Amino acid sequence: MSTYEDAGVDIAAGERAVELMKARVAKARRPEVVDDVSGFAGLFDASALLKYRRPLLATSTDGVGTKVDLARRLGVYDTVGHDLVGMVVDDLAVCGAEPLFMTDYIACGKVVPERIADVVGGIAEACTLAGCALVGGETAEHPGLLEPDEFDIAGAATGVVEADELLGPDRVRPGDVVLAMASSGIHSNGYSLVRHVLRESDLTLESEPAELGRPLGEELLTPTRIYAQDCLTLARAGGVRAFAHITGGGLAANLARSLPDTVDARLRRSSWTPPAVFAVLQAHGGIPQSEMDKTFNLGVGMAAIVAPEAADEALRLLQARNVPAWVLGEVTEGTGSAHLA
Repeated sequence: MSTYEDAGVDIAAGERAVELMKARVAKARRPEVVDDVSGFAGLFDASALLKYRRPLLATSTDGVGTKVDLARRLGVYDTVGHDLVGMVVDDLAVCGAEPLFMTDYIACGKVVPERIADVVGGIAEACTLAGCALVGGETAEHPGLLEPDEFDIAGAATGVVEADELLGPDRVRPGDVVLAMASSGIHSNGYSLVRHVLRESDLTLESEPAELGRPLGEELLTPTRIYAQDCLTLARAGGVRAFAHITGGGLAANLARSLPDTVDARLRRSSWTPPAVFAVLQAHGGIPQSEMDKTFNLGVGMAAIVAPEAADEALRLLQARNVPAWVLGEVTEGTGSAHLA
């Protein structure tokens, strides 16, 4: 006689994980969340959208990528949830959408209740920072497909923006100012290259480069800064033309996605000093600057394109929200490219 447990699936462990995460998830709510006693679906009261003249729903989905491998190797599971939320909700913020609710998906080789609770707890904490409700999720155990300590996470979120307040390239004009918002570090992109450097160089997760002042592994797991509420604050103040979430592809490529084909963005490399972790990886990995530019955020996690008369107030608002920010460059006539020089 064979059982599900013989196949490697522990239903009791899954139930234990749900119990452990309940208190943390309960904090990631909005008033519009409606409890579904069956637990099969997340419910959100759509009558909240009646206050909009023409509400546009925005949706985004993403994962954390190979950064989860470093979390697994270090046995630290409560930070990658922040990364997941940041990757998803900050994409919504680019068009000016307020994140409303999110769901998550965790696949693992073996359900370890405490580990799953840490991951989901991090997601819930980050949803609270983003003003987004965590309305549901799924944990799947895949024995034989994933090793017992392996896992991956993904999520999706829905937001809303007033149609006539939708931000994007069509609003950008020559003379606009490009503002940079500092990243907390590498965020969640470029970790395949990071892991390659760790394999091929003398660096290890336990290394303590003098430039960092702490172990490299700890630095690499620094959670993604979440900008959603910061972006919404700027948008409500007026003068914002567009945002660009700086993820895979680097600063120039992502910023170009927020430009019409009639302008360029001229970005000044001298306007900031990237966090030390980038120099450490570049030096030990022998990475050309061009490869750094197209792989990492280099210390800029989000960019805002604003009207020139709105730039000073935008910087003041970001400073008040404890987001380091500065003038990164300006918009000129061009062909839709961003140039970092």
